[in-house]
Amino acid sequence: MAADAARGPRAHRRRGVGGGAGGGRVRPRAWCCSFAGAPDSPDLRPLPSPSPAAAAGWKLPPKSPSAPSFHGSPTSSRLAGLGGLIDPRRILSPGRVSPIDPAAAAVVAVVPAEQPVSVSAAVAAPLVSVREEGHGGGGALDLRLLLRGRDGRCVHMELDSRVLCGCSAFFAAMAPGEDVPAGDGGKRIEVDGVDNLDAFRAAVELMYEPDPIRWLVAAGVSRAIDVLEVCSSIVFNKGIESCLAYIEAVPWSENEEEKLKNLFARFTFDEAVSQDILARLRPQSQKSSDDLTVQLIQSVTSSTNNGARKDMQSLVNSLLSKSSVYQKDTSGLNKESLYQICYSCLESLVDLFEEATESTDHPGQAMVVRGSRPLIERVSSQAENLNWLVDILVNNDMAEEFVELWAKQERLIRMHGQASPMIRYELSRISSCVFIALGKGKVQCRGDVRSLLFNGWFSTMLLDFGWLQRCSKGLDIRSLEENLGRGLLTLPLRQQQSLFEEWFQFYATKGAECPNLIRAFQVWWRRSFIRSSVEHRN
Repeated sequence: MAADAARGPRAHRRRGVGGGAGGGRVRPRAWCCSFAGAPDSPDLRPLPSPSPAAAAGWKLPPKSPSAPSFHGSPTSSRLAGLGGLIDPRRILSPGRVSPIDPAAAAVVAVVPAEQPVSVSAAVAAPLVSVREEGHGGGGALDLRLLLRGRDGRCVHMELDSRVLCGCSAFFAAMAPGEDVPAGDGGKRIEVDGVDNLDAFRAAVELMYEPDPIRWLVAAGVSRAIDVLEVCSSIVFNKGIESCLAYIEAVPWSENEEEKLKNLFARFTFDEAVSQDILARLRPQSQKSSDDLTVQLIQSVTSSTNNGARKDMQSLVNSLLSKSSVYQKDTSGLNKESLYQICYSCLESLVDLFEEATESTDHPGQAMVVRGSRPLIERVSSQAENLNWLVDILVNNDMAEEFVELWAKQERLIRMHGQASPMIRYELSRISSCVFIALGKGKVQCRGDVRSLLFNGWFSTMLLDFGWLQRCSKGLDIRSLEENLGRGLLTLPLRQQQSLFEEWFQFYATKGAECPNLIRAFQVWWRRSFIRSSVEHRN
């Protein structure tokens, strides 16, 4: 009995849980957590403190017959009888809790309220006590570390001062001298105003981990970055090296990358251990994003794989989109480099049409394979490249020069009438993009350029409109009809009359094979005759 009294309440609790004096001894653990107190809840009401006389004869209450085990969350009636003997983890866990092996699990018990904090502080901030023992049980827990967070929480840790001070120069400077006796009133360090209490505690625990990398792998990148910041603050060099080695070896999300950039902007790390991470954070290339984008566009236009070219076009479009998260530089693309690509595509298109017109006496010649691709496929690829380039130029307000360039393609206009309809309509597809941009007001050109454009490409559009309807390839025919009429109305009235007369005759013959410009024709008629006659009378 005297031995039991010397061991204190913990021995009583252990016998009660284990089922009598025959319970097995608890094996020592590397460290264990003692929760200083469970948060107040309606189901866990504090029992009144017993008097000293009652405490001397204190006994376990009889076990309820309706509660053979505590694997589930207990009811309030059970709690009233069991008080502080129930494992707080079983009470507070919101999910499923596995059964705890009394012989293998870490001992968790309610510690008597003899904490080094005042009663008022304990009420204001929950106190979590962490007991750290030396490796293999041989270390002495001769130092108490109290961490107070800005959010009001506190963490109390009992540690081996030799490990703590040997790992951190910050704690080595704060630790009391060796003449201070160990125990309840022995060595003590308090750290106030901790921003991230969980990360600070994790950094201290990392000092006692035999395999820090494995611990960091379980923690994840985001928490490792937080621990790295604490390790830098407390000058824990081994922890810094472990965190940097782990972070450099794993992928990051974009949020984690931004978090790392902010950390490296506030802290300076040794270049020998941080150079690999810096190489991933800071671009080493001297090329700007615009120059690289032009190179990507050049690669797309020279592609011979139709499926891959469409995929890469979509990728470049997403990079160039004004709403894209990747478009940060407002200086714009290199206009001269883009037009060099346009010239190259136009020259290739002219060469292909010359090849097509040479085979007019042999209609099957248009399908002859040169190399590995038919002529029709090569013409279609160059036309798609030019349409894509026109969209890029229009979206970046650079398309005025292309409109003039396209209006002056006399060789293509002449060869259009000699080529097969199944090839020549690809030219009208390019003209459609230009007419739509003009009709929507996205391109502002001089009047003489617009007149030259319609004089050269309006007739070819009338001839190829039926093919465009049958093989639209994503072209919006209604938008083409509407904006073709709008663009035509920007010309001088005399030129409008000439073009509308041509359209009227063609429409009377072809019907649905001709673009519907009736609304634009009515506008021109009112402007030319009705309003002019009213003004003449006035």
